[in-house]
Amino acid sequence: MIKIYAPASIGNVGVGFDILGAAIQPINGSFLGDLITIKSSKEFELINKGIFADRLPENTKENIVWKCWSKFCQITKKNIAVSIILEKNMPIGSGLGSSACSVVATLVALNEFCNNPLNKKDLLLLMGQIEGEISGSVHYDNVAPSYLGGLQLILEDKKIISQKIPSFKNWFWIIAWPGIKVSTAQARQILPNTYSKEICIKNSRYLSGFIHASYSQQPILAARLMQDFIAEPYRIKLLPNFLKTKKIIKSIGAISFGISGSGPTVFAVANNITIAKEISYWLKNNYLQNKTGFVHICVLDLHGARKIG
Repeated sequence: MIKIYAPASIGNVGVGFDILGAAIQPINGSFLGDLITIKSSKEFELINKGIFADRLPENTKENIVWKCWSKFCQITKKNIAVSIILEKNMPIGSGLGSSACSVVATLVALNEFCNNPLNKKDLLLLMGQIEGEISGSVHYDNVAPSYLGGLQLILEDKKIISQKIPSFKNWFWIIAWPGIKVSTAQARQILPNTYSKEICIKNSRYLSGFIHASYSQQPILAARLMQDFIAEPYRIKLLPNFLKTKKIIKSIGAISFGISGSGPTVFAVANNITIAKEISYWLKNNYLQNKTGFVHICVLDLHGARKIG
């Protein structure tokens, strides 16, 4: 029996639309991600468990886990008879890489179960391909950090798909999911097909500056450059009171604030635990829309997908 955990992730990280992603873990030690348990069986079997299992499709063949298993069987040219338990701890359409968690955990578990027929690069390519089929376009900003850990810059080079970027040890990442769903496909459709030259230059300047600040360990500069000119101006209409929330969280002491992936989850960055707790408290009392919503104070998960037990 093999059990794999894949952590949640913040896509885009503000300044890096589709090319930056950060794996996160709550400081209280809880699992913010999906778990896959796999063992031998006479035939394929899928069991759904976890907090958000009731949100999954009733038809097994519409489940992401089945799609991963089917694709893996095609590539390896094997009919892999396994029983898989999906512990769905991530809300669907949250902006925290929910589908990526399931994809990464399932493919890592299958690969491990079959004695690793796919290398890391091929496995990551497959993760991106399946994620693309779900969201409408291939992008690695959730699967790469969930699989490899840390802050990942997506290169999609022929030899290197993703590269880990240095991070800041004293940063706390506060994430808040309000308890409502935003479709990734819908959040992508709302974006314009073209951008002005000025916006492209500005985005390139801020992104390259952020990477430079990360490597040269300038946390204040890095935080100041974490601004989203590509998606945030258009997606704020999908999020409850975003601009008001952003202003208040910044006044509490956040050094950065933005939309996690497609939303509706938002994230804030604080450079000390006291401010992080104050931000967390405000978000719990003002940003959540229902009892299923949650707030977590996190740090970067530097390990990515891994065996449990």
